[in-house]
Amino acid sequence: MKNVKTFKKMKKDGQKIVMVTAYDYPSGKYVQEAEVDIILVGDSLGMVILGYEDTLKVTLEDIIHHTKAVRRGAKETFIVADMPFMTYHLSIEETKENAALLITQGGANAVKLEGGKPSRLEAIRAIVDCEIPVVAHLGLTPQSINSFGGYRIQGKKEVEFNEILSQAKEIEKAGAFMLVLEGIPEKLGRTISETLSIPTIGIGAGKFTDGQVLVYHDILGMADFKPKFVKNYAQLSKDIPNSINKFSREVKEGNFPAEENIYNPIN
Repeated sequence: MKNVKTFKKMKKDGQKIVMVTAYDYPSGKYVQEAEVDIILVGDSLGMVILGYEDTLKVTLEDIIHHTKAVRRGAKETFIVADMPFMTYHLSIEETKENAALLITQGGANAVKLEGGKPSRLEAIRAIVDCEIPVVAHLGLTPQSINSFGGYRIQGKKEVEFNEILSQAKEIEKAGAFMLVLEGIPEKLGRTISETLSIPTIGIGAGKFTDGQVLVYHDILGMADFKPKFVKNYAQLSKDIPNSINKFSREVKEGNFPAEENIYNPIN
């Protein structure tokens, strides 16, 4: 299994890091079989799996449940588990306890949290002090959509550009071993990646980050919503209903089960 030192060496050697967001046993299994470097059990499961409009309703119990399932399917892959909204915003003691549960109960190797304000830096330092690796997340942070006014690209204005760059530097100092950059201009993604010694993983942050992440369902074309940064490598949103519709027709027409699907007594 790869580890935090592996990823730092990959950045140093110019070797791209691949991260895929997965949420259950089969997706974990298939992602591991594809030899992906990191699996992220993201709070995006709220929208992709549970049908919520955003990530804010996802609970710690949800993430633990899904991380356990992914771990059963991907026993040899480094897994990062998201810390949901309000699980690292209150006291430092609660933050440490919640992070620890994702490791001890969920089976994750590291946790991820969003933002780069002073309170987030304090949370990163506290979790790292517990010997738990931390992935940070800057740019378009989905847990901040209400303060952002929706899903908007961040860092386009000079003041925002400089603020995110400054936060990235402080995140590295706080002890995070990796940084996810989402929904920012490519120039900012490149500047941060070239400035930091820790690896950066981009999602809508251009091609100069140290790695890329996409959601399992987006890779397979299973989601209705397709932002600009997503590329579908299959079209299961069409194949799945077509296959189920074919099954339905065969049942109604009396063609399923066929002889090869039926148990007959031995003569």
